[in-house]
Amino acid sequence: MRVGGEIVYVAVGANLGDREATFADVIRSLEQEAEMLLLAASPVFETAPVGPEGQEAYLNAVLELRTWLSPIDLLRRLQAIELRLGRDRGPEAVRWGSRVIDLDLLFYGERCIDLPELVVPHPRVHERAFVLAPLAELAPDLRHPVMGAEISELMRALAGDAADVRGWRRPPGWPGSRLDPAGGGQGG
Repeated sequence: MRVGGEIVYVAVGANLGDREATFADVIRSLEQEAEMLLLAASPVFETAPVGPEGQEAYLNAVLELRTWLSPIDLLRRLQAIELRLGRDRGPEAVRWGSRVIDLDLLFYGERCIDLPELVVPHPRVHERAFVLAPLAELAPDLRHPVMGAEISELMRALAGDAADVRGWRRPPGWPGSRLDPAGGGQGG
């Protein structure tokens, strides 16, 4: 088994097309990446959209990965997966608009990164119940390196916004909460 690397958390969201199939495609894509190892997956939630009106509901979840990529290389790899799955990043794409897939790097270990193309921790993670709800299921004791609060505390602070976050069935191909790092399959 490969040692080292960094633990990262990636948010997954989709509200266009076959959302469940897209989630399964994300898992298959990540499993093909030699420099990333999927460690755990949160439950999936259906959430109200944030952004322009008229959007369909999103499916949202969070993945825990171990990576040997630099933060920028990881961002590029996640964006390449988005493009392969049909994400439109062109100049006509609407900010916070509907999308077939959205992969956001939330945390890269305990690092704080502030670059034009990447800010980590994600600058709005503490404001978004659709991210905090699955993250709180996956890693409630994870401490936000800037705010100093645990994810479970940040989620409780958004309790009023949690009404727009509903549990969803596990999509076909979506792993259980903990995976066997030796490659033994899905956990519970």
